[in-house]
Amino acid sequence: MAALLYASRASDCPYEIVLVASNDPEARGLRLAEAEGVATFALSHKGMKRAEHDAAMDAAIRASGAGWVALAGYMRILTAQFVGKWEGRMVNIHPSLLPRYTGLHTHERAIEAGDSHGGVTVHLVTAELDDGPILDQIPVAIIPGDTADSLAARVLIAEHQLYSRCLARLVTGETQPGDQHRRLLKAQTSE
Repeated sequence: MAALLYASRASDCPYEIVLVASNDPEARGLRLAEAEGVATFALSHKGMKRAEHDAAMDAAIRASGAGWVALAGYMRILTAQFVGKWEGRMVNIHPSLLPRYTGLHTHERAIEAGDSHGGVTVHLVTAELDDGPILDQIPVAIIPGDTADSLAARVLIAEHQLYSRCLARLVTGETQPGDQHRRLLKAQTSE
């Protein structure tokens, strides 16, 4: 969230962060957003039905005037109804090279599998967990002796670079799902 917020302050950034919302009223990102003058909304999901909570989140997002939703560390599975209302306008970042390693413990799983790279993926959100159309990815080498923590630290750097760029391209219509594959194909065929 912080990376997106600070990227949005660049003079050439095509998006503005108008709301930071969380299901955890103690989330540090809320305090940062408040300090930076960005509106916040927090509503604990505890004791609420999932659909009820998602409806309240949707109402707050719409009241803010947002046209896009960028998830960043939101560790709660959203209802299909909520996702459907934002179809094509909700993005997420995931710390693996999807479709590999959906869900949690991605770095451990990549190291245990003997992969040469972990990485990060930005994708459109669908009702299926970590399964939306991929907008872009950055592979991050797994080096001998890596731990989940050491790999996660390097992946985080890649996340901060990729997410704001993907969001900027998406909101200006410069990218569509699958563009990364066309770029890779173009690079491969030009050699």
